[in-house]
Amino acid sequence: MTALASAPAQAGTAVRPAPLGRTYRFELLKLLTQWRVRLLLAACWLAPAVFVGVVSRQSALPADTVFGRLMGSTGWAGALVVLVFACLWALPLLTALVAGDVFAVEDRLGTWRHLLVAVRSKRAIFVSKALASATVILLLVVGLAVSGAAGGLVSVGDRPLAGLDGYPFTGSEVAGRYVLAWLSVLAPTAAFAAVGLLGSVALGRSPMGLATPAVLAVLLALVQLLPLPLAVRLALPSQAFVAWRGLFTEQAQTGPLLVGILVALVWAVAATALAYRLFLRRDFTDLANDGSGRRFVLAGLLPLAALTAATALVVSLVTPAGGTGIDAPRLEGSLATSYGHLYRLQTDELHRPAVTEAQLQTTAACDKGGSLVVDEGPGTDWRCVVSWHLPGTTAVGSAIYQLDVTADGRYVADGDGPAEVNGFFQVRTPSGDAPNPLWQFDGTVDLLQPPRKD
Repeated sequence: MTALASAPAQAGTAVRPAPLGRTYRFELLKLLTQWRVRLLLAACWLAPAVFVGVVSRQSALPADTVFGRLMGSTGWAGALVVLVFACLWALPLLTALVAGDVFAVEDRLGTWRHLLVAVRSKRAIFVSKALASATVILLLVVGLAVSGAAGGLVSVGDRPLAGLDGYPFTGSEVAGRYVLAWLSVLAPTAAFAAVGLLGSVALGRSPMGLATPAVLAVLLALVQLLPLPLAVRLALPSQAFVAWRGLFTEQAQTGPLLVGILVALVWAVAATALAYRLFLRRDFTDLANDGSGRRFVLAGLLPLAALTAATALVVSLVTPAGGTGIDAPRLEGSLATSYGHLYRLQTDELHRPAVTEAQLQTTAACDKGGSLVVDEGPGTDWRCVVSWHLPGTTAVGSAIYQLDVTADGRYVADGDGPAEVNGFFQVRTPSGDAPNPLWQFDGTVDLLQPPRKD
């Protein structure tokens, strides 16, 4: 009787699940031994520095990229160009290659039975795989951030950076905002990684699981080019990939960024929960499992689409997100602020008497497409006239700009005269020719800022 009673106890001890910490270390080791992951780590820690170092020394800079035209002026501009490219393509692709394959690799190798016998807990397997993929992705992101900054500072130097309102950031201030920008994009990166987990669990050996985050990134990038209502734009999980730019203005544009981070975190939690639910319900006896596209759509994509619709409704109710967020008053306020900052920079280059922005009293008047077009929304047909005053004179200076405004609130102001102010890309200083800060510059509109009342 004693022997019979002790048998179940011994069996219970033998089948106890493996500790989560040990399973996590095992999964992390499996990832780090893959040649693909090692190659990604090397690329993320080396390629940005090489890219910034080479491009910053070229005469032709990527002027169509935010901060691209400043790469030859300060090392921080090159580091931020790396962040721009990372948000567009690198981060979604990295999440696809790591999180999008972390479950599918067991299907390809046919090792689910061995893993389940060894660990004896589906929950521990899911959590350890999710944590291991998150750890590797974090190492890749840190590599991009450190490498980009190191390449820029070594090749060009720690010089002041003109922000997206012309405000000169220097030293620890620009470094702090650079760190905050990278921290802010961790939220959408986590959202894409969670979508990768979902695709990897639902689609098994199918390569579509691996490609899910990348396909989502391309789709969202195309959607963001459209003149969507602002509430819909803010409800997308990739919003923070764009909104970090608002950190590089004198008064940081935190509204769109905080909404974007919150939305991305909700996506990360929801997609992970959906993946976990599918994983627990999965039948591991089928060694030839290729996943189910129908199940992926019904149990994965449709709930996330419903989440986006619900988020857009909540954003429209609790924030001042009306229309496209781009109109003449907001654009005029942003342009006047940028011009005031950059005019002082040009004054310093030319060694003219210093002026303050309060003395300049800069204003702007913008029109979109003439009198028959409503002054609202993105477009290449914005035309603005900037006016300012100089101390001790009664004359009012004016300069004309053509603005190309994109749907995310970024604009490129192209000077259209007078030539001595903003009509030429260089100015003649006592020490030689220098870049004209008023010729072409990037700016950004705070999409959630209430319209200015004159």
